[in-house]
Amino acid sequence: MTDEKIIDLYWARSEKAIEETDRAYGRYFTSIAYGILKNQEDAKETVNDTYLAAWNSMPPERPRHLKAFLGAVTRRLSINRAEYNRAKKRGGGEYTLVLDELAECVSGSENLAESVALQNALNGFLRNLKPEPRRVFILRYWHMRSVEELATELGMSESRVKSMLMRTRKSLKKYLVQEGFVI
Repeated sequence: MTDEKIIDLYWARSEKAIEETDRAYGRYFTSIAYGILKNQEDAKETVNDTYLAAWNSMPPERPRHLKAFLGAVTRRLSINRAEYNRAKKRGGGEYTLVLDELAECVSGSENLAESVALQNALNGFLRNLKPEPRRVFILRYWHMRSVEELATELGMSESRVKSMLMRTRKSLKKYLVQEGFVI
């Protein structure tokens, strides 16, 4: 079923929308959640929370790209759950480590205009990367995969993955400074 038809089901308030969303993207959402949380039960609950968020946001929201829209919802919900788990001393998975790595080259901002500018700069940087480092970067910092998982999944040594990530972070930092960001 196409995304447009699934969205139409949400707008019609048909419970079949959730079934079709799960059939089309359930494994993808579970992959995102598990990559951040490293706990199957928490990942499953987060995916269910994603479906609830989809139900509550459509209507009035009509996303242009359902997979990307709900993937971002899953990621946000997973990060929130990881923060909750960490605060309760239940372990935080890769989440904390990934954010610490990125802090070397990207500083957070509460200013919406700065956040949008940073997002645009990051997208430009990623567009100019070669496919392999871009894939490793996205899997590490968006999907929050561990270095070990990346090495296994991509058929690389862990040291190669670490080196590629380090070089990419250095390039990102240099790129952001050239774009006028204060690091």
